[in-house]
Amino acid sequence: MRSGWLQRVGAGLAMAAGLLAADFDWTLPKGFPRPVVPAENPMSAARVELGRYLFYEKRISGNGTQSCGSCHRQEFAFTDGRARAEGSTGQLHPRSSMSLVNVAYAVRLTWANATLDSLEEQALIPMLGEAPVELGLKGHEAEFLGALRGDARYRRMFAAAFAGESDAVTLANVCQAIAAFERSIVSMRSPYDRYRWGGDAGAISDAAKRGELLFFSSEHAGCFRCHGGWNFSGAVRFAGGNAGGTAGEVDPRGGFFNTGVAQYAAPNRGLYEQTQRAEDMGKFRAPSLRNVALTAPYMHDGSLATLGDVIDHYAAGGRFADPNKSRILHGFTVTAEEKRDLIEFLKSLTDEEMVHDARWTDPWK
Repeated sequence: MRSGWLQRVGAGLAMAAGLLAADFDWTLPKGFPRPVVPAENPMSAARVELGRYLFYEKRISGNGTQSCGSCHRQEFAFTDGRARAEGSTGQLHPRSSMSLVNVAYAVRLTWANATLDSLEEQALIPMLGEAPVELGLKGHEAEFLGALRGDARYRRMFAAAFAGESDAVTLANVCQAIAAFERSIVSMRSPYDRYRWGGDAGAISDAAKRGELLFFSSEHAGCFRCHGGWNFSGAVRFAGGNAGGTAGEVDPRGGFFNTGVAQYAAPNRGLYEQTQRAEDMGKFRAPSLRNVALTAPYMHDGSLATLGDVIDHYAAGGRFADPNKSRILHGFTVTAEEKRDLIEFLKSLTDEEMVHDARWTDPWK
């Protein structure tokens, strides 16, 4: 009897969470799908706004010098413009900061983890991780939460975002709020979107149109093989559809490729660091190319400075020979004009409205 009651309550909560998520104003262009929202962390304006304050809150670092926004800056499409991210203690991360734009649609998170798919869980990694130290909050959690409880603004915001909880100021709720904010960062307003989906033939240049043909050409550049679909990425997940829009389970190790970027060595060996499987050596996740003109330098290690360098890298079939190098990477011939056209197409994926959207700016400035 009691278990049946609990099941009905659980179903009711899940339904309520779905309604709250559905009522949240995503401001998506017509035809684009809503992100998947976990039932235990429904979207609301109050929760997202709290997450925005926490995302830019420097007290979230052990020494009070950095926030999540330090490595994910809006003007760089929520990357940081560095080859390797730098933590609050000055320690360098082995990889560059990935963009958070459209992260709500990602099937997997970070450069080289085939199992991490929760933004709520991921938020803890930079807070508490020690190899490397990023925010360096470990050992300072109580001090941080005490500072939030002592702040009248935060008391009001937590109460609004997590109504009914006797003590809403918890590390779990901090992660939920930050995840909700990150989930809200969607980008679908680029010139290419207006051209391809909005019917505006003049939204992009003729050079960009020629570059689009090269990008999607199987016989030539073939960039779409790893950066496909409307998000120019691997598989996506969205409300009302399966990941990638296909039936069945998505291979958790799919979407990761060895592209001959480096002579891979610890701790930068891609999926191998997690799986210890020889075939996973050097495999990293293919990120979305939306706003790619803003996210230099490129690759997991930031070793390619410009979009031109990236095209040269793939045209050459990668810089390093490797037994795990993707068979997709066959190299191709590209003229100077074709290279310019490809770059113009990639630039047309920049969403300038996202860069200046007040919903995602630093509220402390």
